[in-house]
Amino acid sequence: MKLLIPIVGIVLLANACASSANNFSQVSNGVNSKTENCPNSTVVSLPVPNKNESFYDRFNYHIRNIVANADTIKFQTLKQDFVFCRGNNTWTVQPGTLPQELQPPSNYAELSQEIVNPKFKNLDFQGQTYQYRVILEPRFSLGQNNNLSRPNISDPAKDKIVLELIAPNSKKPQQQTLYTLKDLQNAAVKEGYTAIGSQLGLPRVTAVVIYGDRIWWSVAFEQGEGNNGIATIVSYEPQTNKFTLIKPQELGFTQITDLAITGDAKNPTFWMGTHVSGEGNPYIPAKGLVAYRPSPQNPNSGTLSAYTVHNSPIVGAIPDKLLLEKENLWVSTANGVCQVKWQAVDNPQSWSCWRFTAMSKLPSTELPLYSALTNKTPAVFLSANNSEKIVEVLWWSPVNFQTLKGRYEVRYPQGFTVALDEGASLYEFKRSLSPGQLPVNWPGFQWHWNGQSFMRALDEVSLNAFGGGPRGLGSGELSANVPTNWNAMRGDLELLQLTPKSTSIKYYSGWVDEAKLQPYLTVVPQEQPKNPQPNPLNAIIKQLENSKK
Repeated sequence: MKLLIPIVGIVLLANACASSANNFSQVSNGVNSKTENCPNSTVVSLPVPNKNESFYDRFNYHIRNIVANADTIKFQTLKQDFVFCRGNNTWTVQPGTLPQELQPPSNYAELSQEIVNPKFKNLDFQGQTYQYRVILEPRFSLGQNNNLSRPNISDPAKDKIVLELIAPNSKKPQQQTLYTLKDLQNAAVKEGYTAIGSQLGLPRVTAVVIYGDRIWWSVAFEQGEGNNGIATIVSYEPQTNKFTLIKPQELGFTQITDLAITGDAKNPTFWMGTHVSGEGNPYIPAKGLVAYRPSPQNPNSGTLSAYTVHNSPIVGAIPDKLLLEKENLWVSTANGVCQVKWQAVDNPQSWSCWRFTAMSKLPSTELPLYSALTNKTPAVFLSANNSEKIVEVLWWSPVNFQTLKGRYEVRYPQGFTVALDEGASLYEFKRSLSPGQLPVNWPGFQWHWNGQSFMRALDEVSLNAFGGGPRGLGSGELSANVPTNWNAMRGDLELLQLTPKSTSIKYYSGWVDEAKLQPYLTVVPQEQPKNPQPNPLNAIIKQLENSKK
């Protein structure tokens, strides 16, 4: 028997291969930064996806790499750089400079080769060069018609994820098994899931950190279509040639996006970004930013603190890349960046955050604003002569899948109201909730409460490749052929009434024809609410629980 990788798995791996590992020691604060060395302001337009991309890729600001020097910190995405100037705490958006080696594979042949024979990467440590990679054993082979396949393995203990390390002055790699399919099956059963259909997802190194006298790796994996893995941190001590594996029980099947380490080398704290993936959706929020402090007696058990959009000031749901600079930890997401004093991370005042967004000048002529995506009749008219001259652009959605014409969702402070024949229920899959997220299934489930209103970060929009794309606020069936008439995709929500059968909401956005605006990218401060209010869903939970008694 041969096992073929499904197409969805290839798509997910293409995203995975673009992830970069920080192959260097954690840096220290830049000193004597000079504002004159910061880049000049530029106008970077909101990108238009090419024919091989999805319409929502214009809002894909997931950070693939961070480059820091004494003057700037550059947060690199696939198409643009968000650059922070240390000298005056300002931001500019620049054309993308992501190195070619960190770009996703450009074609199937290149991707296949990386799957069949992953390249070793170099790491300099204590004046010597090490080489490393993680692989799935036994490995895939390239068969007829360029089909990727691997042999059927009858013993799940022999189906394994392996770290290979070539030490200096050595040609043959050492092999350290990280986990096996049997381990994955046992972990699934322990968590109450079935082991049937599980298979090991292709692994990848997401970070390399030199800390103390050790090398540390975080390892993630392909996920979806039955593929899965176990969250793993690996350390190697060259002096003793010893490997140590840390697989935090609290993380389970969560993917680690990046790793930073603080504290005493013998009693460290591991800071990690997290997310999970699903069929056709490479980015699903998980536990946000995690601080894990392993127990000295058992490194797989310890204390874990999670910081998400539901319980902290963090600006995005999925931390992509981390940068540690002495007392400051930079946390980058697809929605923006936060600088947090990690020793006081539980204090909201220790967070400074900025948000990525798009803006556009309003035309001098009246601009029709529609209250729903495919409405034919405008609800109101905007104009630079009688309102704000700049409008914030939140999203773009197609109104016709054949012509690919669409509309921009823009922020509208006056708001619209809508009543939906869809109400609230207790969310059954509580283990899949992000820490701090309330177990209420309702039309605004993918929005989070910020203390004043329900907001939706860019990385809270599930980029589902099937069924017509991401789901917004509104009624109607998802279809791959006809756009749903969404009221809002990312506009802020005010909950007016919520019952088990219906929902009444005021949403603060509207839709305009794409030809009327010319959006450009920018970075704005993320303000924390001055007088945060309790989440109104708390009262709904009590009502739903009482109704079941």
